Amino acid sequence: MADKPLLRVLAGESVWPPPIWLMRQAGRYLPEYREIRAGAGDFIALCTAPKLAAEVTLQPIRRFGFDGAILFSDILMVPWALGHGLRFAEGEGPILPKFLDTPGLSALSLDRLDREVAPILETVSRVAAGLKAEGHDHTALIGFAGSPFTVACYMVEGGGSKDFAETRRLAYADPALFSGLIDLLVEATVRYLSAQVVAGAETVMLFDSWAGVLSPSLFRAHVIRPTASIVAALRSRFPGLRIIGFPRLAGAMLAEYVATTGVDAVAMDTSVDPVRASAELPASVAVQGNLDPMALLAGGEALSEQALSILNATRGRPAIFNLGHGIVPQTPPAHVGALVELVRGA
Repeated sequence: MADKPLLRVLAGESVWPPPIWLMRQAGRYLPEYREIRAGAGDFIALCTAPKLAAEVTLQPIRRFGFDGAILFSDILMVPWALGHGLRFAEGEGPILPKFLDTPGLSALSLDRLDREVAPILETVSRVAAGLKAEGHDHTALIGFAGSPFTVACYMVEGGGSKDFAETRRLAYADPALFSGLIDLLVEATVRYLSAQVVAGAETVMLFDSWAGVLSPSLFRAHVIRPTASIVAALRSRFPGLRIIGFPRLAGAMLAEYVATTGVDAVAMDTSVDPVRASAELPASVAVQGNLDPMALLAGGEALSEQALSILNATRGRPAIFNLGHGIVPQTPPAHVGALVELVRGA
């Protein structure tokens, strides 16, 4: 851990300059990724081809020397592995069968999940070996999963949505069914992340991308409660494991999320004021974020100004520099390189 700044920060240490990695750092903005993607077949085929997925995971580490290498995969591989069905249509995003009723819940198989995620776990092992073989001794391997509520959103809606209205309606109209789905996804997520840790992940992150669409009562029931359960289960299996939570657009619920779930770090979305978050959150909890991806796309003076503002706001506490959401495909790689240089020179 002494040689890995990211793990030191997650253990509560203030490190300067802060470690840096970026959400969606492996992806379409890199020409080397596009070359592999073009020959890989569909997106699920790429996620389940360990040699290719490991290569994609390592590409941004070779190019930029990030302090974290996050597994290349997708949050919807869990429902896919459970047998729910998933495909990606070009220009449309993910398409899933709509989760409607109790028989749909009964059809999901945890035993099937254990079998289907095997290629993804091999990717984790390959990345761990690759980081060591290539001399990236400072880079920590990050495993991840979608949080139960966000995964449930895609399952209920059958894909993406502006407000996930049908998901929220189901949570109110049939709380037993919706809670049953959340509970099954909690167990699936614990199994999946535990297997990633065994395969070599050194820390894990929970992505709750749509947490912000919920009322406070539903946020407590379907974001905070499941996250706390996952954190507790993982800690019982791996006492030293550090966990990052990302309750995107949590707003006023952010402090309660941190206090109740027990995460070691909280990723701040672009809307969060890092000055206020640093003042309100416990000093022992690391903050991660939260540069606007559009500032990274713009580059130049805007990028420098925004990045320095975040660095100044989080200096003196455990902090990880990142984005408030993922890199957009149009981002010039040179802008990413400039950001890394700026952060490392702070």
